[in-house]
Amino acid sequence: MKKKIKREKISLVVPCYNEEESLPILYKELVRIAKEMKDEDFEFLFINDGSKDNTLKIIKDLVKQDERVRFVSFSRNFGKEAGIYAGLENATGDYVAIMDADMQDPPSMVKKMYQDIIEEGYDCVALYSPKHKDYGIVRRFFTNLWYIIIGKISSTPQIPGARDFRLMKRKMVDAIVDMKEYNRYSKGIFSFVGFNTKWIEYEIQNRAAGTSKFNFWKLFKYALEGILAFSTTPLVLSAIIGLIFCLIAFISIIIIIVKTLLFGDPVGGWPSLACMIMFVSGVQLFFLGVFGMYMSKLYLEVKKRPIYIPSETEKDLKEKKEEKND
Repeated sequence: MKKKIKREKISLVVPCYNEEESLPILYKELVRIAKEMKDEDFEFLFINDGSKDNTLKIIKDLVKQDERVRFVSFSRNFGKEAGIYAGLENATGDYVAIMDADMQDPPSMVKKMYQDIIEEGYDCVALYSPKHKDYGIVRRFFTNLWYIIIGKISSTPQIPGARDFRLMKRKMVDAIVDMKEYNRYSKGIFSFVGFNTKWIEYEIQNRAAGTSKFNFWKLFKYALEGILAFSTTPLVLSAIIGLIFCLIAFISIIIIIVKTLLFGDPVGGWPSLACMIMFVSGVQLFFLGVFGMYMSKLYLEVKKRPIYIPSETEKDLKEKKEEKND
């Protein structure tokens, strides 16, 4: 009797926030990919991150017509990082891919990513796009500057233009899920857990529909999250600058005392003194803010709040259906 060969299962995780226009287009593409990769099983796991539009309704309709579709709906908006974590935690596949609902990261790449893992032995295949052609001049400048800074100060390597879009083996997914920190920066976490990763360069596609949910302020806060989560350099920098100012103050005192004793120079320069006081006070307040940000992150971690709170899943739909049938 021939031994039955186990079919590999691929989970496609899609965090969604107000993506009612993109979801039908994305779903058709996912179905097409599953047909092409007919030797593998698929599950389509949608994470509804507290959407205000008809995103959840569309997902529920997909669940009714396709048994491969699953979902987790949050009780409110917890953010994309929580959506990524929830997807990885609830995915059941031997391989798990993360992708955006807007199709800027082409789902068709899943086939090549899977082939590279199987044929070349990688644990993960990820995509990066360093050119950022869809960004404006200002955003492109700050994005490139961000990658330069994080590359210098972070303890984990950061690939310029790295995307969340990637396909991972189960062992890598489990390692990420085990990192239950509340303040999450997934790009840093992917790098921190390690594993053998292949990077593929590509051009970001235009959105299938809708508009971006990230504005400059949200991206700025996300950048700060990355620094605070994977670098203590700002704390070291504050200590170094503090020491430099102490040395400058000590040398200035010596110069003033010597100058007064030798030349009897009267006290003067009040405007310059006031400017110096304001400058030093500003530096102090800035680094107090840095300390405060680190303390706030520690405060949130200690409270052990859940990363997300699910309000509904596809299991709830099935239970309601069974209750009606009974």
